[in-house]
Amino acid sequence: MSEFATFNAHPAAPVRAESPLAASRVGVAVQSSAQGAGVCIGERALLGHLILRGKAADEGFRAGVEAALGVPLPLKLGPVARDDARGVSVQWMSPDEWLVVVPEAQDHETELRLRAALSGHYAVINVSGAQTLLELSGPAARQVLMKSAGYDFHPSAFPVGKGISTTLAKSTAVIRRTGEAQWELIIRRSFADYLYSWLLDASEEFGVFVAR
Repeated sequence: MSEFATFNAHPAAPVRAESPLAASRVGVAVQSSAQGAGVCIGERALLGHLILRGKAADEGFRAGVEAALGVPLPLKLGPVARDDARGVSVQWMSPDEWLVVVPEAQDHETELRLRAALSGHYAVINVSGAQTLLELSGPAARQVLMKSAGYDFHPSAFPVGKGISTTLAKSTAVIRRTGEAQWELIIRRSFADYLYSWLLDASEEFGVFVAR
């Protein structure tokens, strides 16, 4: 029987948690409401982020992941497996690596479910404190991404449901298209304030609203 140590980062007693953008300031002119804004930016803070590694060719591994997460394991770059009702998503990152995102405070429970369902050679790493998720939406959201990254964001190359990892404003980000004019950007904590400021500056010309 495999032995492993896990760490629950969520204390039993209530404490004030802060996201990577808790101290960030908005240094551009913003609109007072989302109505008429070309771009809306908001953070979905404190979600659970897990890195999962294993053998995609192993049928038992794939079945275990689906049993634990309730969504099938994506086997190629592009489509993100999602259950929006439960707030769970799984994204292919490389031939043996996936990014799992779950609601706040469910990361430890999800890790335990994965470990109970899997065996053999695999890894589950909790990186919730190392990154955060920004939501970018609005009629000009795609133009902002085109200004900030070199990837092809045309709908023919980036349909709804696709996710990729790419450079963004001299840093990196995981970018997923969740709707016709809705995007998710998963960014590293150490670059969060810089990328947030960049995106606000790039959005200002279109009229930007900051969702709190």
